[in-house]
Amino acid sequence: MIEILAVFKSRAQATDCNARLKGLNINCALIATPKECGVGCGLCVKFSQAVYPRAKAIILRSGYSAFYGFCLMRSVYGKVTVTKV
Repeated sequence: MIEILAVFKSRAQATDCNARLKGLNINCALIATPKECGVGCGLCVKFSQAVYPRAKAIILRSGYSAFYGFCLMRSVYGKVTVTKV
């Protein structure tokens, strides 16, 4: 399974982004930022690869000053790997 993480340097902005995406009917979740992302406030927004183009456009248009970038999270046979997009 492949999912996308929107990584922030601010908990408040991560929470705001999650609420904004949910308000626009994008299925997402607020999760702990994996250490492999190399930065963070401890929270990031997770969503499916299918909604990535729409979510990306919304996040980039929103002008979050603490937005770090996107990471790809792969789960294969119970092993999780995270790489920066």
